[in-house]
This record gives sequence, C-alpha cells and structure tokens, in this order.
Amino acid sequence: MPDVAQFVENFVSAVDFQEQVTISAETPLADLPEWDSLAALGVIVMCDTEYGVSITGGDLKQCVVVGDIFTKVLAKKAA
Repeated sequence: MPDVAQFVENFVSAVDFQEQVTISAETPLADLPEWDSLAALGVIVMCDTEYGVSITGGDLKQCVVVGDIFTKVLAKKAA
C-alpha cells in the first residue's frame, strides 16, 4: 500500500519546484506558487507511472490539498 510521505516526495519531484518548498499532505494546492497546468500534468504522469492509476484534470480540480490527490490515487487503486 502506498504511503503518504512517499507520495508527497513524488509530488514534489513531479511538480519540479524552482525553489525549496515545504509540503505536507495538508498543504493547500492553491498556496503552491507553481501549481499550474504544467505542474498538474507532471502529477498526472507521476500517478500513472508510480501508482498505475489514471488521474484526470477534472480529478485534480476536485482536490484542495496535496493529500486529496493521494486519496484519489488510493480510491482508484482499490476500484
């Protein structure tokens, strides 16, 4: 079963922040300076390659915090 700490590490790598940021599962996506369509695409690819699930842009729009994306990944893996 995937763990949230590893997911957050993968998220940070997928978004490829220009400056060091501290991110947790509770970090609001809207507070991330580089959270844009390109970052979302990186997260979509990461979810597919690392977790074997397809996350859509629509899925991401429903997410408020980083942990919401992780919850979606778990739900899709369980389906």
